[in-house]
Amino acid sequence: MHNNLYFYSNIQRVRKHLSCICKILLKFTPIITILLFFKQKKVPFSEIIPDNYVDIHSHLLPGIDDGVNTVYQSAYILEQFQKIGIKKVITTPHVMQDVWPNSSQTIRNHLDTLKEILPTLGITEIEIQTSAEYMMDDLFYQRIKENDILPLYKKYILVEMSTFSAPINLKEILFEIKMAGYTPILAHPERYSFYQDDLKKYDELKESGFLFQLNLLSLSGHYGDKTKALANQMINHNYIDFVGSDVHNYYQLGILEQGFYSKVAQKVSILMKNNTIFY
Repeated sequence: MHNNLYFYSNIQRVRKHLSCICKILLKFTPIITILLFFKQKKVPFSEIIPDNYVDIHSHLLPGIDDGVNTVYQSAYILEQFQKIGIKKVITTPHVMQDVWPNSSQTIRNHLDTLKEILPTLGITEIEIQTSAEYMMDDLFYQRIKENDILPLYKKYILVEMSTFSAPINLKEILFEIKMAGYTPILAHPERYSFYQDDLKKYDELKESGFLFQLNLLSLSGHYGDKTKALANQMINHNYIDFVGSDVHNYYQLGILEQGFYSKVAQKVSILMKNNTIFY
């Protein structure tokens, strides 16, 4: 009997404590909800695009690399860009030996075909030009020596490395780039896993003459948390010169359109203004 009373007494105490906790939670629930709302709310991409922003990295020429497959997929993405205020895109299909060895003429032909179709679909308020994203391999080394290059703008060219290792002859390639009078913009430096644990490597690249283009998708975590963290770190260290969407498909477009959390959005908007030199 004594044990039963003791057990019953403990249950009553627990109930009383739980009741107090519930009342406290109910009292502060609106405040907690508001704090969580503001903490999690993103600024839509459309709200941070500066005037005359130019997207300088995408894969929107159909059937030419790992980007869009059809003209209509390309048209849809360009239409969405147009709706959110982007007025100019310089799309950059891959040029990569043994995978997508696109010639300059092939790229131009695909652009001409796309530009013929866009007006028939009502897409008339966005300008599309083309360059390329050049893998720094033997094919690129040959093209640069022959001056068979599609620059982004004036003497800027967009280049990339394998995500697993830098070219063995990187210094030699850079020398040829400079001899040809070009300024290399390194695409998505935050994605190169072999550099991610040593920021000094990025210092060396900058000092050697590379400019850096950050993928906006990196800031959303699309390529993983480590890449996202490095992207933010590189912004904070003022490594980044330009940004680009690197959009290949509808899924990536949807992620981009969601935007960024407020603090990141502010930094991104400032960086995006650098892209206006391509307008």
